[in-house]
Amino acid sequence: MRVPPEMFRFTTGERAELYVAILHAFGEANERLETALGLDDVRARLRSIGWLDPVDDKDLTEALASLRGWRLLDVTQNHAENYRTADEYERRNVQYSLTKQGEAALAGVAHAMGVLASTGALQTAVLDAIADRLGELAANLGDPAAPDRRVFSALVELEGHLEALRGNTKQFNGELQRLLRAEGADQDTFREVKAATVAYLQEFTTNLEQRTHAIANRIALVEGHGIALLHHRALIGAELPPTAGEGTDLAWLELRRARWEGLRAWFLPVDGSTPRAEQLFAVARRAIIALLQVLDRITESRRRSTSAAADFRELARWFAAAPSEDDLHLLWSTAFGLGSARHAHLGHADPELVSSSARWVDAPPVEVSALLRSAGRTERFSRTGRVRDVAEVKAVRAERARAERAALNAAWDRLDTGGGIRISRFAHLEHEVLERLLDLLGRALGTAPDQHGVHRSTTGDGRVEILLTPPEEHREQAVIQTPRGTFTSLDYDVEIRTPGARPRRAAGGGAAG
Repeated sequence: MRVPPEMFRFTTGERAELYVAILHAFGEANERLETALGLDDVRARLRSIGWLDPVDDKDLTEALASLRGWRLLDVTQNHAENYRTADEYERRNVQYSLTKQGEAALAGVAHAMGVLASTGALQTAVLDAIADRLGELAANLGDPAAPDRRVFSALVELEGHLEALRGNTKQFNGELQRLLRAEGADQDTFREVKAATVAYLQEFTTNLEQRTHAIANRIALVEGHGIALLHHRALIGAELPPTAGEGTDLAWLELRRARWEGLRAWFLPVDGSTPRAEQLFAVARRAIIALLQVLDRITESRRRSTSAAADFRELARWFAAAPSEDDLHLLWSTAFGLGSARHAHLGHADPELVSSSARWVDAPPVEVSALLRSAGRTERFSRTGRVRDVAEVKAVRAERARAERAALNAAWDRLDTGGGIRISRFAHLEHEVLERLLDLLGRALGTAPDQHGVHRSTTGDGRVEILLTPPEEHREQAVIQTPRGTFTSLDYDVEIRTPGARPRRAAGGGAAG
């Protein structure tokens, strides 16, 4: 394959973007059936395709001249127009149009950009479409009444699907190889993409053999009607335009035969070699194995926390960064747990019985204590600590408890009213007794009164009960004198009972004491 040397010169150099834009403008004009453009038309087309940089007439004319010099544009004169001035004649008379080489160059650039932007794919739908078109061709060839145009359209579609299969396979194979080499990518993304690719390949290879076998059978079925008949009817259905030469039909037929040979090479080679479709299966299978191996390596690398060499390198860095010699020894002991023998200082109970020249293997064993083996410490025997005599403490505490209990009983006896009295009847109380009285009053006032307005409560041990009745109106306040001061409150009617206490005198006499 030889490419004209000047064919792609427009893609390089300082004005490459302008050249590409001009050719793109001519391509857009061709799609709108405008085969020739003047200078002003080219400028307008540049703006329509997105070229907004200013271009003066000189630059545009030079660019068009360069493209013409590379045989990408042709120049014609428009003699059908009427020109009023010489300047108008000069601008509108000259028209440019794409040459065949220019159309090929533009198509090549467009195809290159499309390939860069696309990704290959292995689509089972393409295989099914090839099988369907072959079946349709076989049916049309078997029916003489079928239109030749239908044979032509089915053949063109078949060739289009075959070309798509070839192009997608090439691109996918390239993408696959790049994927296997993409070791520097993010591992999570890398693992996800490869896992998805493995699933994609597994789905593609499912029933691939059945599909290729069906295609091979239908190729044989079409050839049973004759390839010459197929191409002849397709040529009639193609309705090629008349040309000056006589080789157009031959070239068209030659291209059809070449593409049919390509179809056979993929699914039913003439020489009996391995069909490319089976090679595709082998490539997909190898790719699956390779991707799975890469995934296993990634998984194993994540499982293995580190290696021994990495551990020693990290430990060496720690040693180098240790601030003092003591830290070095501490790091050594922590890392390796090695040190002097703990029992090296132990000796025999009677060293005189063991010769100093005796080998250690011949010397009698020395008993090593369990504490030295387990904790690394040697037992030290000393005098037993003096046990504290707590008898005196117990006696003091018992005496204190008896005194507190007696004071409590005395307080309860002092507060036992033996019936209902007023608080003012207490008159004089010791401070500790007053605290007991206030505790009882607080407990009684903390309860809700009954239907007679009496508050009733008991102590926590249930030994003392108090009944408290609010005083009548206009009753004077009660005043109780204590060694620490005077207590004043409402003069409640109160009755304090201590069940099991010794009999009390009348309420008034008890309280007056």
